[in-house]
Amino acid sequence: MSNTLDSLPDRGAFSFLARLMATASGLVRAVAQPDFVQAVVRLALAVPFWRSGILKWDGFLQLNDTAVDLFTQEFMLHLPGGPYPFPAPATMAFLSGCGEIVFSTLVVLGLGTRFAALGLLFMTLVVELTVPDGWPIHITWAAMALSIMRWGPGRLSLDHLIARTAGAPNL
Repeated sequence: MSNTLDSLPDRGAFSFLARLMATASGLVRAVAQPDFVQAVVRLALAVPFWRSGILKWDGFLQLNDTAVDLFTQEFMLHLPGGPYPFPAPATMAFLSGCGEIVFSTLVVLGLGTRFAALGLLFMTLVVELTVPDGWPIHITWAAMALSIMRWGPGRLSLDHLIARTAGAPNL
């Protein structure tokens, strides 16, 4: 591995330490390849939404009573002058359950990834309005969604495979 430290004159212990740190840094960078990191971020963002979404269903498009009860009795929107109940709680529970499953699946597969991450970012904002004390975890979800929206899914994705097959520029 060639770098500017190889051309520096030997300065004893500091030179050795600088070379050791440069070698260690190179090893860390080798492990944290961008495409691998993007795939891990996609998975990390999808997991909490998938887990929440899967708990809302009793079967295909069949919401369980607990999901509807949560949106009817427990969940409130913490807006100025509130909290306020969710409008159309059964519809909100259905949309939430669908979004959590569909968007998280698309993010993991890397299909329509930027748009699915946008959907999860919007859901994160609604969750924050519902559970404002959860902001430390919600901000990490938002950061992951924003990074996916900005830098895309990486080469380990269906988006990349489709773009490459179609001869389109990288997504």
